[in-house]
Amino acid sequence: MKLNEFVDAFSTQFDETSSKGINSSTRFQELDEWSSLTELLIIVMINDHFHTQIFKKEIRSVSTVEELYNLVAAR
Repeated sequence: MKLNEFVDAFSTQFDETSSKGINSSTRFQELDEWSSLTELLIIVMINDHFHTQIFKKEIRSVSTVEELYNLVAAR
């Protein structure tokens, strides 16, 4: 898994936020569209695309898309 692949998969989980507005340094929890539903979609995406299980508390422990990627890649 590469960072750019993760960012692309991550950005597809948002309907109203442009994928061009999401990059590795995006503080995703500050996005207007971020919600508990989006958080669940991200968990499912990580499980489906990267075959890794992650929990809400872990997502909440990081700030940027790259930090989330590093968390997933470390598994």
